[in-house]
Amino acid sequence: MIPAAFEYYRPKDMEGVLSLLAEHGDEARVMAGGHSLIPMMKLRMADVPHLIDLQDVGGLSDIEVGTDSIRIGAMVTQSDIITHEGLATAAPILREAALQIADPQVRYMGTVGGNVANGDPGNDMPGLMQCLDATFHLIGADGTRDVPARDFYEAAYMTAREDEEVLTAVTIPLLKGGHAYEKQKRKIGDYATAAAAVQIVNEGGTCAAASIAMTNLSDTPIYSQAACDALVGTSVDDSAIKAAMAAMLGDIDPSEDNRGPVAFKKHVAGIILRRAIERAWSRA
Repeated sequence: MIPAAFEYYRPKDMEGVLSLLAEHGDEARVMAGGHSLIPMMKLRMADVPHLIDLQDVGGLSDIEVGTDSIRIGAMVTQSDIITHEGLATAAPILREAALQIADPQVRYMGTVGGNVANGDPGNDMPGLMQCLDATFHLIGADGTRDVPARDFYEAAYMTAREDEEVLTAVTIPLLKGGHAYEKQKRKIGDYATAAAAVQIVNEGGTCAAASIAMTNLSDTPIYSQAACDALVGTSVDDSAIKAAMAAMLGDIDPSEDNRGPVAFKKHVAGIILRRAIERAWSRA
C-alpha cells in the first residue's frame, strides 16, 4: 500500500519545527529516521496530513560521554551507536542491543529518538532505556521538560509526549556492573518474540543492585521492580533467577499473534530472561 496524501516539510531549526507543530496541531507528526512512522502510514495505520522531517535540524546528532552520564541526540542512528568508541567503553549494552535491531540498512537510518518516541511496544530501545534508567528530554512551545523512561509509556503508541512536543535527546547515567541484552525473534529484521535488558552490580559475590526490563510482552515495555528485588542480596543462584523469572512473568501481559500463543511467549520470556541474567552476572 501507499500512504494517504500528505504535506512534507523539512525545517532548518527547532524553531521552525515547533512553529509547524503549533500551526497544524495533531494533524502534524515529526519524523526522524522514518522506520517506525512510514510503515504505519503505508499501512494506513497512521493518518499524517503534515509530515515534518527532522533531518536538517542541527544539534540532534551528537553523542556526549561525560563523567557521570551519557547524552544521545534524538537523530543519532543505531549505526552511530555501534561505531562510537566512547559508547563501546561506557555503555557496551547499547551497542549490543543496536546490533540486534533489524538489519544494517535499517540501522543506518533508524534513530534512537524515533525508536523510543513512537511508543511501539515491539521496539528494542524503550525497554533498554527503562533498564538503564534513562531520561527523555522534550521541547515544546512552553519550553523544555524531562520525563523518566520508566514513566514515558502509557499504552501501545501512547506516550507522555504531547502532540506539540519533540523528543530531542536521551540521557543515561554511567553504568556499573555487568550487562546483557538478549533477544529471540523469528528472523532477521523481525520484532522480538521476547527481549530482555539486564544490568547487575556484583559486590563480593552478592547482587548489590539490579535493573531488568523486557520488550514486546505487553502493550508497553515492562520494567519489573519485583524481578530486580528477587536478585538483590542473593548470589544470583538458580533459586534467585527462578524468583526473578516468576516476578517478571507476573508483570508481563503478552497477547497472541503471529509470533505465537500466550503460553509460548511466556515460555520464551522466561528463557530469554534467564539467559540475560546469567550473562550479565558473568560479566559483573
